[in-house]
Amino acid sequence: MEIGILGSGLVGRTLGAKFLELGHRVTIGSRDAAKPEAIEWADAHGAAATDFAETAESAELLVNATAGIASLDVLLSIGAEALGGKVLIDVANRLDFSAGFPPFVTISHHMSLAEELQHAFPSLHVVKALNTMNAPVMVAPERVGEGVHDVFMAGDDDEAKSQVADILASFGWHRDRIRDLGGIAAARGVELYLPLWLELMRNLGTAKFNIRIVGADEAETADDDGA
Repeated sequence: MEIGILGSGLVGRTLGAKFLELGHRVTIGSRDAAKPEAIEWADAHGAAATDFAETAESAELLVNATAGIASLDVLLSIGAEALGGKVLIDVANRLDFSAGFPPFVTISHHMSLAEELQHAFPSLHVVKALNTMNAPVMVAPERVGEGVHDVFMAGDDDEAKSQVADILASFGWHRDRIRDLGGIAAARGVELYLPLWLELMRNLGTAKFNIRIVGADEAETADDDGA
């Protein structure tokens, strides 16, 4: 499959490398087609590097790995024609680093970044996923608890979510830990998780962690085992 990664930072490069490992063809996009870091990475990994618009035009499936505060502007610069009716996996978080670290989230419980992208491009199939963990865990869930933990997704198109679930499974996510939260409005919850994630990272001293949802049956089993 032709994968277009919008964003050539650490997240975009990490996801791009995983897609290449799985046998996909990858184009990584930057605002500037001649961005040296993107070209160097692409040359080293057997991928292509160009600007955002050409990346979108050539792709069958897109990943939004741009800085969340710039994501809508990036898609507007690409335009609806190039984006078409493709699936867009939105892994971005709208974080503002203007006051230093930790950043603050610039969305509210009334509207998520994923919803903004979906509303701006109704033909695009936006699926929110992978934004609740750092990049190495996204592509190798076995780094944490042998992969027995949860990844969330939200989107309005069931076929698009099925395709994204297949991709997540190919990354190593357990099928029964891929949590479909429903329509794109559910992205509000996972995006607002970021302040807690940042506090957990500070407290734990590592970004190598993730969430596992424990249901009533699992909790009862743990109690029976004396856990």
